Amino acid sequence: MLDIRGLTVIADYFVLTTVSSSTQMRAVRDSLDREVAQFVGRNPRIEGERTDAWVLADFGDVVVHVFSEEGRSHFRIEEFWNEAPVVLHIQ
Repeated sequence: MLDIRGLTVIADYFVLTTVSSSTQMRAVRDSLDREVAQFVGRNPRIEGERTDAWVLADFGDVVVHVFSEEGRSHFRIEEFWNEAPVVLHIQ
């Protein structure tokens, strides 16, 4: 999770995650759309399909990026936001 508050006004945090299969991408996307939305009380704007290399779920203050392994290495989003402090890192 990156703290982007001092770098942009589009959100406060980016959550970045990588899935290793289209089945995981589908499960994470569906969970963001239903379960997380219900938990936070806000429906996200979701871009990207379950089979894409990158799915984005915009909850307003928090934007979740879900990448396939190939998508993560292709888009290299951490390099673009390299000035953002890492708030949480889980492997």
